[in-house]
Amino acid sequence: MSGTKVSRVTVPVDDVSAHGADGGDVAGVGPEGLEFNDADLAALNAGAGRGIVRGLVAQAIMGGLAALVSWGVAGSFAGLSALAGAAAYFVPNALFASRLLLGSAGGRRPGPLAFFVGEALKLGLAVLLLGLAVRLGHAWLVWPAFLLGLLCVLKGYVLLLAVRGLR
Repeated sequence: MSGTKVSRVTVPVDDVSAHGADGGDVAGVGPEGLEFNDADLAALNAGAGRGIVRGLVAQAIMGGLAALVSWGVAGSFAGLSALAGAAAYFVPNALFASRLLLGSAGGRRPGPLAFFVGEALKLGLAVLLLGLAVRLGHAWLVWPAFLLGLLCVLKGYVLLLAVRGLR
């Protein structure tokens, strides 16, 4: 699928998932599996892109809230510490997400190996940034705020769950 125009993609499904609860066939499932045309694939890519962007926005909001709360409770060093903790994971995650978005927007899709290598690089960069923040900010770093910022960005999806639950 890399670089070529796909007119139809068939995803095999097992017999259990191809039948509804009443034993009847599920609409859109043929004998070979699920079939997707170009419009279906474009809609799936657009939905995935929106999900990635929503996740990044939620992480940014949670990191910003952690920095504001830390600053309000314990002062400017705590706010900077929370911001450093949040940025240590948000920046690599945003870079990886932008790579995924650019890949899905272009005609060439990366394979599973490229995804896992990108994920490993993201985690390695996050560990590097965490270590760098600790090393450079050891004189002013407020550990509880630093960890709060990191935790809030790591759990940014909680904001998405809360907002979706309110609708």
